[in-house]
This record gives sequence, C-alpha cells and structure tokens, in this order.
Amino acid sequence: MTSLVGTGPLLRLAWRRDRWVIVASVLALVATAYGSMVATLDLYPTDAEAASGAAVMVDNPSLTALYGPLPSATAAGIGVLKTVMMGSLFTAFLAFAIVRRHTRSEEEDGRFELVAAGVVGRRAPLAAAVGLATATVLATGLLSALSLVATGVGVTGSFALGAVEVVAGLVMTGVTAVAVQLTSTTRGAGGIAVGALGLAFVVRALADTTKAGGQHLAWLSFLGWAEKVSPFGADRLWLLLPAVLATAALLFVADVLLHRRDLGSGLWAPRPGPTRASAALASPLGLAWRLQRGALLGWTIGYAVLGLAVGNIARSVDQIASSPSVEEMLRTMSGGKGSLVDAFFGTELRFLAIGVAAYGIATTLRLRSEESAGRAEVVLAAPVSRWTWLGSHATIAVLGSLWLLAVVGTAAGLSAGAVSSTGVGQLLPAALATAPAVLVCVALAVLLFGLLPRRSTLAWGLLAAFVLLGEFGALLSLPAWALALSPFDHLGSLPGGNANAGGLVALVVAAVVVAGLGFTQFRRRDLVS
Repeated sequence: MTSLVGTGPLLRLAWRRDRWVIVASVLALVATAYGSMVATLDLYPTDAEAASGAAVMVDNPSLTALYGPLPSATAAGIGVLKTVMMGSLFTAFLAFAIVRRHTRSEEEDGRFELVAAGVVGRRAPLAAAVGLATATVLATGLLSALSLVATGVGVTGSFALGAVEVVAGLVMTGVTAVAVQLTSTTRGAGGIAVGALGLAFVVRALADTTKAGGQHLAWLSFLGWAEKVSPFGADRLWLLLPAVLATAALLFVADVLLHRRDLGSGLWAPRPGPTRASAALASPLGLAWRLQRGALLGWTIGYAVLGLAVGNIARSVDQIASSPSVEEMLRTMSGGKGSLVDAFFGTELRFLAIGVAAYGIATTLRLRSEESAGRAEVVLAAPVSRWTWLGSHATIAVLGSLWLLAVVGTAAGLSAGAVSSTGVGQLLPAALATAPAVLVCVALAVLLFGLLPRRSTLAWGLLAAFVLLGEFGALLSLPAWALALSPFDHLGSLPGGNANAGGLVALVVAAVVVAGLGFTQFRRRDLVS
C-alpha cells in the first residue's frame, strides 16, 4: 500500500534514535521480574513456607489495591505479586513513550513536515512508531518469561507473566495511537494517554477491593485483563486474544482519525489562550511553573495515595515478614536498623524516591523539548540569560521533587500513625533524606542536556541502571563498588537508624558540581533545534 511507503526506513530511524533507552528499559523490567522471583524463592524455598505469608497478603486491602490479588498461595505466586502490576504499568508507560515520541512529538517539533516532503506514505510514521512499540513490548514479555524459567519455576506460569506485560503494553500502544490524533500538542496527548492509564489502574483497584460483585469491574480495565492472566495461578494465556483485538480496534480508530486531520494538528482544536498574558508569565520561572504545574499536580495526587497505602500496609508487616529470611531481606534492601516496620518503610521510601527521580528527570528534559521546538530561542531573544532560563526549569524540578518527597512522607506517616508507633515525625525526615540521591539524578539530566542535547534521554537509562543496582544489587550479591555507583546506596538507614551524613553531603556536592558542569556546557554550546 502506498500509504505505508517508507515505514521500514522510519522504523530503523526510530530504533537508532532510541535503541539505548529501549534496551536499558527492557533490561530493567526483565531484571525486576527475575530479581523479585529469585529473592522470593530464597525467602520461601517451599510452598508450605510461603503459605503463612500469603495468608496475610490476601487479608490486606491496601496491598491488594496496589498490586492486585495474590495469584496463588505459592512461592512463585508471591514472587510475581509486585511484578504483575508494576510490570504492567511500566511496560504500558514504555509503549506510550515510544508511540508519542515518534508521532506527536515529531509533528509538534516540525520534523514530520520534512519527512512528509519525501516519498513517505500517510500511515508510515504511525506504523513505524506502533511497530517499534509492539516489538519492544513483545521483547519485554518474552525476556521476562525466559528469565523466570531460568529460576526453575513453572514454564506456563513464566510465560503467563510475560503475557501480563504484553497485554498491558499492546493495549497502551493502541490507546496512545488514538491519543496522538486527538490533540496538536505532545503534552495534551500525554495527558489523554496517561489519564487513560491512571483510570485503568483506579478501576482495577476498585474492582479488587470491592467485596460485593465489584470483581466484574476489572473487565472494564485493560490492567484488569493483565491481572486476570494470573501467572502461577489460573494462567489465563487466552487473555492475549482480547488484548490483540482491542489493540487492533484502537489502531483502526487511530487510522481513521489520522485521515481526518491535517499534518501537525489534532482532531480537537486547541483552546485559545487569554487575550492578555498573566503577570506570572513575565519571568522565566513563572513560565516554567505554568508549563509544569499540571504534571506536578498529578504526581502529587498519586504520591499522596501511594503514601497512604504504604502506611496502611505497615499493620501487616510483622505477619508478612514473620520468617527470619524475610526480615533479613528487608533489612538488606533498606539498610535499615530498628524495628521491622522501620526496615519496611526504609525499603518502600527508597523505591518511591526512584519515582520522584523520574519526575525530576522528566521535568528537566522539558528543556530539551522547548529547545528542539524553537520556543527556547524565542525566550532567549528577550533579556533572559541562558543560565536564568535553564535555572528556572531546574528550580521547578528540584522544588517539585522535594515537595513530592514531603507529600509521600507525610501521607505515609499519617496513615501509619493510626496503626503503629511510626508516624510523620519519623517518616517525613526519612523521605526527605532520600533527596540528595534524587538531586543527583536531576543533575545528571541537566548535564546531559547541556553537554549532549540530542542524547539527553540517556538520563532514563542511568535511572534504570540505578534501579537495578539499588533495588537488586544486594540481593544478587554484586560487589560493593558496583553498588556504590547508585546514589541511592549512600543514604543511611532511616527510619529507625541514622542517616549517612557523609554520604548525603557527598551526594549534594556531586549534584551541585554535575549540575554546574551542565550549566556551563549549555552556556557554551549552540541551540539545537
């Protein structure tokens, strides 16, 4: 078909541009599945030993809301409990990022006009983006399944876990393909697609925690479909079929919408702005805040809910970690001292800090999209220095990250204080103590933007590496020097222990130095559109 002419070259180009980020992201998801299963099998060598911990997990509504129901009261079932939902979410988000980047982002930046001037069919860019996202999702599912097979668990259950990630990733590919046709902006498309993902998660959580017939709600959420595959439980591999059909239907809708809009525009007309600019937009910082406030609001709501859920889970920690081996794992991952509840919170707050680092990186990389779209040039044509413009976005990234850490620490403290002796006074400082590691991640994004603007997305690859080292390095017995490469390895043992004052100071100094280099390099280089 002539409308698909050029799909192959565009697919190769998309892969060449994003290959390192895709590879790092896929490996991080695979390592998460493998590491979680290995750690669980070490803790529960037999299904009989896993049964007591499984009984407590089933009775905790907050745990069910976050991760879904336990697939089975076996060691393998516990091993995939977190991976089912977290793997679904992250695979779906990866598919969303790929499709949006190679469709709507390219149109908004004006590069598609150059591509369309060549021998390229109307459908080719969308087909290439969908093809790359689909291949990435399938690779993630297959490699995750093979990694579980390597641990010695059942083959059918292992491939069911791969199917979980494929179901979520495929449907999200279709959802994003539709979203990018509806609006003319990258952020608008992201709001629609991520909003649909968030709605799917909420509907799934309601279905899992509602007693009277609410389980049927899960069929209204594609994350519910992924959950109902139930690896190492029912092993419903047939749920791949409705996922494929739903994806095909969404892609058909996307194709229809594609032919009803002009290149560079969306089906929905952009809303006209006010006739006069707000006084807050008179400064670069005000403009940066205007651009970022919606995202920060969404993250704030999400982290408040997560904090409340994590705090509520604390009431069941003693029962879940009744085995000495489970307690040892929690203390190893958190570096925690003090009570078992403290070790649990130390582990969870570090994991949530990685999410805050993702927010900081995404906020910082908005600089690159502003530059490539030519809007940075307009701002810098006014009496605004490069350092002021870069500093305004970096300030939002830093302050927003600190705010999210404060939100999750406060929410967890309020929730935990109702069921344990651990409250805001302990968890708020513990959450803020992770800030230096988050700031290092933000500083690395600033450095990449200043030094290698076209490769600034490598910041995501670095974060994925930190996840692998920080969350699973100790469990996989990696050498100390490898663990030390992650900034999250130098935080100390809060709550319940002491902060690593020397490590925290060193991280802050490193963040300042690295960010300073990024500022200097940006000042010296040309703008890259």
